[in-house]
Amino acid sequence: MSAKESKPIWFNRYRARSWETINAGVVVEKAVSLTVNGSVWLTFMCTPSYLEALGVGFLYNEGVVNSLDDIASVKTCANEDNIDVWLNFSVQEPKDWMRTSGCTGGFSTEEAQQKTKPVLNGGLISPQEINRMVTGLFENQQIYKQVGGVHTSILSDGANSIIMAEDIGRHNTLDKISGRYLLEQVEFRKKIIISTGRISSDMLQKSARIGAPIVVSRTSPSSLSIELAEKFGITLIGYARRNGFNIYTNDARIDQTDRNSSLIIENQINRLSRGL
Repeated sequence: MSAKESKPIWFNRYRARSWETINAGVVVEKAVSLTVNGSVWLTFMCTPSYLEALGVGFLYNEGVVNSLDDIASVKTCANEDNIDVWLNFSVQEPKDWMRTSGCTGGFSTEEAQQKTKPVLNGGLISPQEINRMVTGLFENQQIYKQVGGVHTSILSDGANSIIMAEDIGRHNTLDKISGRYLLEQVEFRKKIIISTGRISSDMLQKSARIGAPIVVSRTSPSSLSIELAEKFGITLIGYARRNGFNIYTNDARIDQTDRNSSLIIENQINRLSRGL
C-alpha cells in the first residue's frame, strides 16, 4: 500500500474503562475529476490508486468506449486530481447522469444497461472453488488489513486472482478492474467477479459489461440486481464466506453433484429423529 492510499492519524481510544492514544492510519478519500476530450464530465470520490484505470474503466462500463483502440491517450495530472482521457472520436457527455447507490455513490446512465449484452459462457465451477476464491479475496486485501474503510473486488479466472482493486467506493473497484483489464490486456480463460461490496443493479451491470458470467459478493444482492442477473444470464451469488454461499440466479454453472447425497443424508437423519 502506498502513502497516497492512506495517511497517518492520531486518535484517542476508550476501551475497558481506560484511555490510550493510538498512532494509526486512515484510508484516503479524494475528489478526482474525469475530463474527456478536454471537457470535465464528473468527479469521482475515490481512493487515489489506479486512477487511469478508473477513468478508462468507467468509460468502458458506461459503453462510451468498447476497446483500447478507442483511447488516444490517458494520463493523470501531477497532483492527481484529474484523469485526462482523449478518445479517437468525438463524443457528447451524457445529459442524464443517475446517482447510483452506495456510501460515496457513483454515476451511471440508462444507456449503459441498454449497451450491455447477455453473458452466455462460463462453464461449470465447484462450490469448493467458490469458497477458495472468497478466501483469496480476504487474504489479498491490502489496504483493508492496514487501515480498513475500503471495498475490495477481484477478477479471477477461476484459478488465480488476476486483477484486484481496492477503493472507498465499491463501484470504483469494478471500474478500476475494467480499466486494468483493458490497459494491461490480460487474457482470461473465464471471468469471475468476487467483491466485498453489495451487488446493486449498477454493480451487476458493470460485471456484465466486463463479461463475468459469475458474480460473487460477501454480502447481499438487491432485488433489481437479481432481475438484471436473470436478464444478462449471470450466476449471482451472495453472502459468500469461506465455507458457504447463496445462489440467487442461474445455478446451473455451479456443480451440484453432491446435492443428492446431502439430501439422502438429511432424509435419513429426519427418519431417525422420528423413530422410523
